[in-house]
Amino acid sequence: MKRLLLGLLALTFGMQLAGFAVAQDAAPAKAAPAVTQQEIETLSLDELLERVRTGWRAERVENEAREKDFRSARSRQAGLLEQALQSKQFEEDRAAFLEQSFEDNEVSIAEQEDLLAQKLGTLGELFGVVRQVAGDTRSQVENSIISSEFPNRLPFLDALGQSKELPSIENLEGLWATLLEEMIESSQVSRYTTSVVRASGEEEPMEVIRVGAFNAVGDDQYLKWIPDVQKLGEIGRQPAPKYVDTVADLEEATTGLVKFAIDPARGQILALLVSTPTFRERLDYGGTVGYAIIILGLSTFIFGLIRLGYVTIISRKVASQKKTSVPDEGNPLGRVLKVHADNKDMDTETLELRLEEQVLKETAKIEGFLWLIKVVSAVAPLMGLLGTVTGMINTFQIITLFGTGDPKMMASGISEALVTTMLGLVVAIPLVLMHSLLASMAKGITTVLEEQSTGLIANQSEAEGAGRPGVDRA
Repeated sequence: MKRLLLGLLALTFGMQLAGFAVAQDAAPAKAAPAVTQQEIETLSLDELLERVRTGWRAERVENEAREKDFRSARSRQAGLLEQALQSKQFEEDRAAFLEQSFEDNEVSIAEQEDLLAQKLGTLGELFGVVRQVAGDTRSQVENSIISSEFPNRLPFLDALGQSKELPSIENLEGLWATLLEEMIESSQVSRYTTSVVRASGEEEPMEVIRVGAFNAVGDDQYLKWIPDVQKLGEIGRQPAPKYVDTVADLEEATTGLVKFAIDPARGQILALLVSTPTFRERLDYGGTVGYAIIILGLSTFIFGLIRLGYVTIISRKVASQKKTSVPDEGNPLGRVLKVHADNKDMDTETLELRLEEQVLKETAKIEGFLWLIKVVSAVAPLMGLLGTVTGMINTFQIITLFGTGDPKMMASGISEALVTTMLGLVVAIPLVLMHSLLASMAKGITTVLEEQSTGLIANQSEAEGAGRPGVDRA
């Protein structure tokens, strides 16, 4: 019985010790020492009961401390809740006040705007026109080359064009002065120094001559207006020399009239002239086929000029030989006459064959290589057609890859097609004319040789007929 009672007390004491071990921070208390099963068996009932009471007292102290903390935390939370509710009510009241103030202000603004419109009357339309004119003037001034000499005009026009207030007399006078200044300077030629953006991107001071609102020149070249930075800038590439040559005359002049190429479109025509390809660039469009046509045509044309000079010299020598009966072996006709002079005792038929042989030799020399000029004049258009075909092939390849959205991408193939055709015709036409001229001159020389040869044979035949017996001599 005693053992059973001891077991129950030990179980109760163990549960109290376990609850005490997992409890949170509590007030300082004397904790019951840990007791093993063996020690419990050795303790008396009074000692065991005392230890149980000690555990109860410690647990009660802990629970009281925890309850105190809970009550304190609940008080603080209640205070915070009350403070939050008060703040919420204050903000709600403030929002209602602001909303009412906003509505009242809207009504007041509408009333004031109506009152302002009534007092303005027709002046409202006038000030609207002023703002519109200020905006239009601002756009004109921004893109005007005159701003390089008179900068800082845009802020005033921006403020006047965007202002919703009534413009003052000073503002109206400033707008009038700006318009008047733009009109007057458009008819003036002015020389001044300003900052110019070089092609490298650096800015340098330069003496500039402005011709109205159309062109500005400096350092022997045309300048362009850059609206984004409100400065003059160098053109990466100048127009044709015939236009650039007039810049020096303008820069050197101090008074009087000078010849100068002006752009009435305020830079648009100059931009077109600058973007126009040069002769070398046009040749580059022809590609390999174009250069082959040029090389072949030039070499053939030079050869044709040499042949033309040769045939011209021969023609003059033949013409001189016709005026004398003394054979000169330095020309075809003299060599033909030399054959006759060396073979006067030969019979007519043999002499005719000898003269015909010599005429054929001279004809071959005179008409030599004329076939080359004729062939090239026929081949050049065919090569141009070949370039046209290859250029169109390249164009269709670009269309296949990138579509037809950007015409500039197809320009290279189309340019090759057209330039090669042009080069083929440019080469063929002079060569055809040269071949016709050479053939005509050669034909004229060979005709003279044949005529003289036939005349010599006729004289020889008459001489033989006169020497025969029985022939009646008139």
